[in-house]
Amino acid sequence: MSSGTRIFDPSLRNLVMTADEAAALIPHKANVGMSGFTGAGYPKDVPAALARRILDAHEHGKQFRIGVWTGASTAPELDGALAKADGIELRLPYQSDPACRERINAGQMEYIDIHLSHVAQFVWFGHLGHLDVAVVEVAAVLDGGRLVPSTSIGNNKTWLDQADKIILEVNGRHSLNLEGMHDVYYGTRLPPHRKPIPLLHPGDRIGSPYLLCDPAKIVAIVETDQPDRNTTFTAPDQNSRLIAGHIIEFLHHEVKKGRLPAELLPLQSGVGNVANAVFAGLQDSPFEGLTAYTEVLQDGMLDLVASGKLTFASATALSLSHGAAARFDAGIDEFRKRIVLRPQEISNHPEVIRRLGVIAMNGMIEADMYGNVNSTHVMGSSMMNGIGGSGDFARNGYLSFFMTPSVAKGGAISCIVPMVSHVDHTEHDVQVIVTEQGLADLRGLAPRRRARHIIERCAHPSFRPALEDYLERATRHAPGRHTPHLLDQSLSWHTNYLRHGRM
Repeated sequence: MSSGTRIFDPSLRNLVMTADEAAALIPHKANVGMSGFTGAGYPKDVPAALARRILDAHEHGKQFRIGVWTGASTAPELDGALAKADGIELRLPYQSDPACRERINAGQMEYIDIHLSHVAQFVWFGHLGHLDVAVVEVAAVLDGGRLVPSTSIGNNKTWLDQADKIILEVNGRHSLNLEGMHDVYYGTRLPPHRKPIPLLHPGDRIGSPYLLCDPAKIVAIVETDQPDRNTTFTAPDQNSRLIAGHIIEFLHHEVKKGRLPAELLPLQSGVGNVANAVFAGLQDSPFEGLTAYTEVLQDGMLDLVASGKLTFASATALSLSHGAAARFDAGIDEFRKRIVLRPQEISNHPEVIRRLGVIAMNGMIEADMYGNVNSTHVMGSSMMNGIGGSGDFARNGYLSFFMTPSVAKGGAISCIVPMVSHVDHTEHDVQVIVTEQGLADLRGLAPRRRARHIIERCAHPSFRPALEDYLERATRHAPGRHTPHLLDQSLSWHTNYLRHGRM
């Protein structure tokens, strides 16, 4: 690619340099805001060059570690490379990289797990410290500091506003026809000057199609030509299809009861094969005129947009397989009319989620019999990925589903337990739990009724008798009968697994 191909502001072309030269502008101890959300729109070359620089410093006995702030998870070229170089002092707010996870759980990397809707405002409040550098991928640089975002927005608006220095990666792999798909709202304010977000429908556009930055803060532009980390989705397995079937049957029931309109309410889902199975099921359902207000647009949702079942989708990022990414690029002119990407402070905004009445569907690691959900920690203390945006949607949505197969590790682990080993979503925010065994609608049920409902509907048959026994004994012997627990036994299932390899 020749210099300046996508840099349409001639005054900025003298800032084009190599990734190694740009990485040299990032100092030890810097807090660096990186673009990227669920493997889309992250910088590819500068983080890899920075990792090489960090490794070289360590080989010469010098300290070199940075804070890495992103929108959500990124890719091996960013999180993986920097983690393997032991270059990350602190990571937030969400990650899914194996090398990153290993260092977090070994106590070698600090990690702050935070609701995705909170990140931008916490940076503006000053709660997280000072942002020194922003490294942001874009599709093009226009005049006056206007930037065409790439396949995610995430926290990029905040990084560009708050950072002292800005490094841009201009990625020629992304279509220039992305221009116009984004909606960047610049109306947020700090308390006490906040105003309502003027968004009444998932398709409303309330901001600018461009990211804006001060050209004087741009210190480097690196031209790249690399694809995103495309997500690999497997075909829905039997459990995923059963979970999807339970949810779709329940939605039909809610429409018949008059609690949902025929076209439902805006849909949100976390990333994964179960979520894709739900959208595949919706493809074959009689529901029409659907909308989505979510964080990530996945294969199943893209297929619904292409078929016309989904009339509009609002997100902050794409997370597509190789095949779906190719379909997206081929049909981008049409998709641009029915897909919008927003900053995550808007895509995950509690006020907007509540106003629109979003139907939230998210995965979990385990739930207990009273409806508390653990979506982040394995066996109480080992971080998996992070809470992401599930809490934003669960607490504020019109309906909140949490989904998982009923067992894990070949049946050695029950995903329905007496007490979760870590709580991310309390029983107050969890309305519906779904496994391949069935669906438990917890709305309007007191704790002991919730427990019986979850055990009967969601627990695997091989663990159901033990759960029933625990509930019966707890109800007789616990000091309180409202939410009965035997504290000396409530986590024994987890300790049994750690000691014996089976709950």
